[in-house]
Amino acid sequence: MSRHDDQVSLKDMLGHAKEAIEILGNTSREELMDKRVTQLALTRLMEIVGEAANRVSQETKQNRPKILWAQIIGMRNRLVHGYDVVDYDLLWDTVTNDLPPLITELKKIVRENS
Repeated sequence: MSRHDDQVSLKDMLGHAKEAIEILGNTSREELMDKRVTQLALTRLMEIVGEAANRVSQETKQNRPKILWAQIIGMRNRLVHGYDVVDYDLLWDTVTNDLPPLITELKKIVRENS
């Protein structure tokens, strides 16, 4: 992929990660268990973050070791292929704890490449 394509994928990751945090808002882990629409929205957004990460070139991935590429892509694969056994506790934890630092890193990369 060209650098332009990487930039598009990185922006997709950033936008969808930010949207996931916005949708979750102040929803507690327990509240998420009863909010089916929120569960579905977060699942889809995380699938897109992972798919966009998968489209980033190996060169960019190697140059950005702070981003846990394999884990992000692995989460996407678990959500897509294990759609019938989604762990919403893990999903809540990922959105709450893992996305904010990912967003910070993605903002830096997108800004540097603009």
